[in-house]
Amino acid sequence: MKIGFYPRLALDGIRKNRRMYIPYLLTCAGMVMMEYIILFLSCSGTVKHLSGGRTIAAMMELGGWVIALFACLFLFYTNSFLIRRRKKEFGLYNILGMGKRHIGLILLWETLLVAAVSLLTGLACGIAVSKLAELGLVNLMRGGVDYAVSVSWRSIGVTAALFGVIFVLLFLNALRQLRFSSAIALLRSENTGEKPPRANWVAGGLGLLILAAAYVIAVSVQDPLAALLLFFVAVLMVIVGTYLLMIAGSVTLCRLLQHSRRYYYRPNHFVSVSSMAYRMKRNGAGLASICILATMVLVTLSSTASLFFGAEDSLHSRYPRQLNAATGLHSLDDLADGPMQTLRAAWTEQLDEAGVTPTAVDDYRCATAAGQLFGSQMKLIGQDGMYSNMDSNYYSVYFVPLSDYNASMGTHETLQPGEALIYLSRGSYNEPQISFGPDCVFSVAGKLDRFIGNGDIAMNVIPSMVVVVPDLMAAIQPLRSLKDDSGETLLEAMWYLGLDTDLTPEEQSELGMELGNLAANYKWCMYKWCMISSREDNRADFYGTYGGLFYLGILLSVVFLFAAVLMIYYKQLSEGYEDQARFEIMQKVGMTKKEIRRSINSQLLTVFYLPLIGAGLHLSFAFPMIHKLLLLFNLNNVRLFAATTAISFAVFALFYALVYRITSNAYYHIVSGARAEA
Repeated sequence: MKIGFYPRLALDGIRKNRRMYIPYLLTCAGMVMMEYIILFLSCSGTVKHLSGGRTIAAMMELGGWVIALFACLFLFYTNSFLIRRRKKEFGLYNILGMGKRHIGLILLWETLLVAAVSLLTGLACGIAVSKLAELGLVNLMRGGVDYAVSVSWRSIGVTAALFGVIFVLLFLNALRQLRFSSAIALLRSENTGEKPPRANWVAGGLGLLILAAAYVIAVSVQDPLAALLLFFVAVLMVIVGTYLLMIAGSVTLCRLLQHSRRYYYRPNHFVSVSSMAYRMKRNGAGLASICILATMVLVTLSSTASLFFGAEDSLHSRYPRQLNAATGLHSLDDLADGPMQTLRAAWTEQLDEAGVTPTAVDDYRCATAAGQLFGSQMKLIGQDGMYSNMDSNYYSVYFVPLSDYNASMGTHETLQPGEALIYLSRGSYNEPQISFGPDCVFSVAGKLDRFIGNGDIAMNVIPSMVVVVPDLMAAIQPLRSLKDDSGETLLEAMWYLGLDTDLTPEEQSELGMELGNLAANYKWCMYKWCMISSREDNRADFYGTYGGLFYLGILLSVVFLFAAVLMIYYKQLSEGYEDQARFEIMQKVGMTKKEIRRSINSQLLTVFYLPLIGAGLHLSFAFPMIHKLLLLFNLNNVRLFAATTAISFAVFALFYALVYRITSNAYYHIVSGARAEA
């Protein structure tokens, strides 16, 4: 045979099946483009030199691996549609005398052509768009713009290697299917029907139970740390439950519709329900896949958008005042105000010399420890040999004097000896008393809705309990003798000071440095450590990190949308080719194209909304758990998260309807033999 024989056959096969191959090629090229762009951003010097840029670069590199893994799984899924469509052609080649080795050569050339077109097109588009993507990321991170265009050869090499491996695996998988199929099986592949899976009630019930259990976990989890640990478990349960429920539930739905005489025995419903029941196992799996992809898009986009648009709220939670100082004292005796008074006086003098008058001041002492709550009893970590196992009842405990609380909050609360006010950063406490040991028990006189701004409480991944007591030294006296295995006391003495000014951001940063330098002169003799943080100094890091997360969320959402669109398109095409013969028979017995359109619309109305409704249901039940996870990023704005979630769902629903409408026309064109009428 001539050298160009097999390449011509491969090219001719792609050309004849261009309706299937063009979307596949575009998606492969799109995946390559997204992979290059995200790897380009991970090694971009412009991004790395921004505030928080190295963190974003690491996130982008991780996102590159996520896209590569998802691309591998998804291209395997979509490639199965192509192979199934080509099996009849390969079977004909086999009957005409062409061996499977020669058919394998055709597949090899097809894979090489698809890989070459995908890589060249994707890399070219990625290089062309990469600078625009970099500018978009820099803008989100509020950094300086650099218009120098560059090409990352490392990103090109890594992208080409990753997708080269993927195409090799796709080729080997196609050879496997060809190797274990006879010529007759290949010829009949398109006409092989699928029976509804047996025991669908059992599978459906199991899927419903798994899904219900995942929903219970998502709704009942209260602690952000527990939400982080259980999130991936709940995700896996939702995926498994969705597949089982949609595969078995769709079969049950078709059977119920067939038993309904008023619905089933109508021209526009009879054909659509019959065709769906014929292939419902694969149809249900496709619907479940679309539902999962839609959920991934909505969760990714709504959560990262909430973080980005709520960055200012998170910044104020982490840094309650423009200047924030946290000081660790040498001993609990220092809480009597000796060392603090000296340092406070030095800072006050510095402010006076600079002509700065604080507009708001938070100034309070506290004794802090870690503990685990059992009912109304809080056991400090290290007490009686007990250490944390990171359960959800793990707390940071702060003992604060009532006088400091009233002075900072501007309140006039009163307490009797033995009473306390309780504040929880997350969760609730409903016991009438709180005990830290037999000699340290307080009656709960009330629960506080808010507490003095404390960035440590906002930053902490575990919840915090603040116990406001009338006399701090008397309250902690029974706990002062408690020590850990190393001989250190379980309670640590701390002093918090925060203040706002009318200075510019640059002046605030300069003042923070001056106060820090002044505090350094008193180190060791006055305190163990002192950390002074400026809100403005950390603003760029916050917006950089959250902007990078939002940008990564957008890129991942685009990839997931690629997958969802192609899956919907192939679902319509594959079903169109399967239904073509049945609609041809129906047209011969008098079915008009108008009735065909009605039948198609009936089918769409029957199954079209299932993935969208499923995604909306998953998102609704995931809302409490995702909100708990966002608390780890200092975002507690429920209204913002709810608004971004609702907007994301509305936009996606509109996009989903548009895509399904366009792909339904492709289905109509196949089964009717003519283009859809306007």
